[in-house]
Amino acid sequence: MLNLRRGLLALFALSLTTFATAQSGPAWPTKGPIRLIAVFPPGGSVDQVARILSQPLALALGQAVIVENRGGAAGSIGTAAVAASPADGYTFAVVFDTHGVNPSLLPNLPYDTRKDLVPITLVGTGAMVLATAVGSEYKTFADVLAAAKAKKNVSYGSIGSGSLGHLAMELLGKSAALDWQHVPYKGGGPLMTDAIAGHVPLSIGSVFLTKPHIDSGRLRPLAVTTSKRSPDLPNVPTVAESGFAGFDAPAWWAVLAPAKTPPAVMQRMNTEINKILKNPEIAKKLTAQGIGIVGGSSDSAQLFINKQIDVWAKVVKDNNIKAD
Repeated sequence: MLNLRRGLLALFALSLTTFATAQSGPAWPTKGPIRLIAVFPPGGSVDQVARILSQPLALALGQAVIVENRGGAAGSIGTAAVAASPADGYTFAVVFDTHGVNPSLLPNLPYDTRKDLVPITLVGTGAMVLATAVGSEYKTFADVLAAAKAKKNVSYGSIGSGSLGHLAMELLGKSAALDWQHVPYKGGGPLMTDAIAGHVPLSIGSVFLTKPHIDSGRLRPLAVTTSKRSPDLPNVPTVAESGFAGFDAPAWWAVLAPAKTPPAVMQRMNTEINKILKNPEIAKKLTAQGIGIVGGSSDSAQLFINKQIDVWAKVVKDNNIKAD
């Protein structure tokens, strides 16, 4: 009888273990490598974020983590590849703020942004900077506003039609009846070259893109687009404090997974990335890219991204903005 009772207890314990395993899903990760798809080419901030995260992630997960660059079409090519990947926890995307603009800007996206992808976490946000050549007539943001209101042929350059910088300037212009013209460039390099030379009077770009030229004394910062001043440019006023209360147009970076990725994998990745973001050494590297660390849950990241999609969809529609 005693042996029978022990046998029944052992069977009960085994059944509980089997049930728990079935509920939590198979162990992960058990194979490598894990891929982080950076949806922009090497050298930019998305690539940098992916590479900063990859090494500590590999140590935390005990598997190789490789960064694979798949740029093109404002990040949608790499994002589409992740959306179409198996939802097994071995492929993730590192995306930029264009992820929130693409649904309204790019026709026939091969994925549904809200349904086919789910965020692991929002890595961080950063300011965009409105700047001018150091020898420019514009000494302050107020000078730009006065010229635009007086219809003095004010123009600004961005990294391309439909970029967040372009949309932010259009939103600002429409809200205040400002008359300025957009000059789209094929990326940050050409934009900075012309901005420094004064060929385009104003430039709008991320801190990552603009600050090196501010530090070298070739560009003068006039305003930042976030609701709070950038820690990298503490003396530069925000658009919001310059007469446009509530204005907030941040750049942002996030890690995404294919929809239907197992909840246990999602939670593990979220936990590990949040731990990494709290590491002072990693935080310092990200801050150097002009990124203010956010972190947090998948749900909070989804709320943020959904809001970005909604805000910029209205700007695209109201201003009839088309992609390059």
